[in-house]
Amino acid sequence: MPNKNTKPIVTLDSTITIAISVRDRHASAKWYFDKLGFELLHHIDEAGWSELKTKTNGVTLGLGEQNKPTPGNAVPVFGIPDIVIARNALEAAGVKFDGQTMTFEGMVSTATFYDPDGNALMLAQDLSV
Repeated sequence: MPNKNTKPIVTLDSTITIAISVRDRHASAKWYFDKLGFELLHHIDEAGWSELKTKTNGVTLGLGEQNKPTPGNAVPVFGIPDIVIARNALEAAGVKFDGQTMTFEGMVSTATFYDPDGNALMLAQDLSV
């Protein structure tokens, strides 16, 4: 276990998106609004993605559309100020990534990686700002 003076390889920002797979993003977004009061931030149809603001500051819920969703397979998506620097640093430290970084111009860049037990995690850089 590192001591208090040890610094992490990358510095995350103060946001996290919990990504889940759903069959119909639009219907699911309505369900989360009606049942839990989550507000729709956006539907990105070309990416098969919708995102909702939860009641917790800095936490959003991402809905990834799939023909056969896999319930219970949530993926934490950590906000990052610079995805290229973060990915390079993590790869240099031996962290395994799944494919290339995906970029949707003017929206977001994402990169999926794995913890030592094979749990999927994701980095995301907001390109809309």
